[in-house]
Amino acid sequence: QVQLEESGGGLVQPGGSLRLSCVTSRGFFSVATMAWYRQVPGKQREFVAIMDTLGPTINYTESVKGRSFISGDNFKTAVELQMNALKPEDTGVYYCKVDGWITERAGRMDYWGKGTLVAVSS
Repeated sequence: QVQLEESGGGLVQPGGSLRLSCVTSRGFFSVATMAWYRQVPGKQREFVAIMDTLGPTINYTESVKGRSFISGDNFKTAVELQMNALKPEDTGVYYCKVDGWITERAGRMDYWGKGTLVAVSS
C-alpha cells in the first residue's frame, strides 16, 4: 500500500498565501492524474485542481483560477498547491489524490491523503 500525507495548512488572514504539499510514501509505477480537493463540514468534497499526465494538462475549479497553482514532482512522489489571495470561502480540509498504478502488476486506483486544514479568517 502507499500513503499520502498533506502538510502546509493552517490559519491565514484573507488575502494571504499558503503552500500545500503532499508527499507519497513511495514512488508510483505510473500516474494518470494528481489532484487537490477540499471539503467543508456538511458539504460534498469539491474539486480544486488537477494535473493530467496525458498531455500533460492542468485544470482548476473556476473559483481558484488565477490564484492557485498546482505542480508535481514528475508525477511520482509529490504534488503541491500554491494558494494566493485566499478568501474565507477557501476554508476547508484539503486532500491530495493520486490516480495511478502503484506497481506494474497492480490495477489503477485512487489514493487519498488524510487532509490538511486551511482556515481563512480575520
